[in-house]
Amino acid sequence: MSTSPFYFLAAIVTGPPVWLIFRLRVSGKEHIPREGGFVLSANHLSNLDPWPLGLPLFPHRQIRFMAKAELFRWPLGPVIKAGGAFRVRRGLGDAEAIETAVQLAREGEVVAIFPEGTRRKKGLKKTRQARPHTGAVRVAMEAGVPLVPAALAGTDRLSRLGPLRVAYGTPVELGDLRDRDVRKAAEIGTERLMAAIAELEQAL
Repeated sequence: MSTSPFYFLAAIVTGPPVWLIFRLRVSGKEHIPREGGFVLSANHLSNLDPWPLGLPLFPHRQIRFMAKAELFRWPLGPVIKAGGAFRVRRGLGDAEAIETAVQLAREGEVVAIFPEGTRRKKGLKKTRQARPHTGAVRVAMEAGVPLVPAALAGTDRLSRLGPLRVAYGTPVELGDLRDRDVRKAAEIGTERLMAAIAELEQAL
């Protein structure tokens, strides 16, 4: 799908600083599907994660990402909505947000979902993180689209002016889970997803 005028303008304006000043480095772009929708799922370090995650796909693709409902208040709301976000009410099992994500993916959009749900706190070991959300797997399976893992580094240290690093991985295997109980399939798929993200992080 093509990018919106606002997204295109924002990328043109902010792209050069991200690439040059923050020294964005990208690997694994060959794993990104060239056509059709897919779910893009990464670790979550900063509120700015969607931008370096999606910028390497510009100008051909625009990512659509879930954002907590609180961010849609004025004055930030109109901006993030124009940038492709759609709201989710964290902790409420927002079925509407999942349905929206599924529909977007089916329509050929790139839907970005952070399974950690919220930003990872500095110094907090991964083993102590809250249980990851299964939404990314659920959306990919229901929409029948690939689930692409990704990893980010440096977005929580912007004061150091980079480098920002992004790695994309091979799509997570979900085909063997389609005949399983939906809840169990989502749990197994999410375990595979988190393992793939962790492996990409270690390589950054």
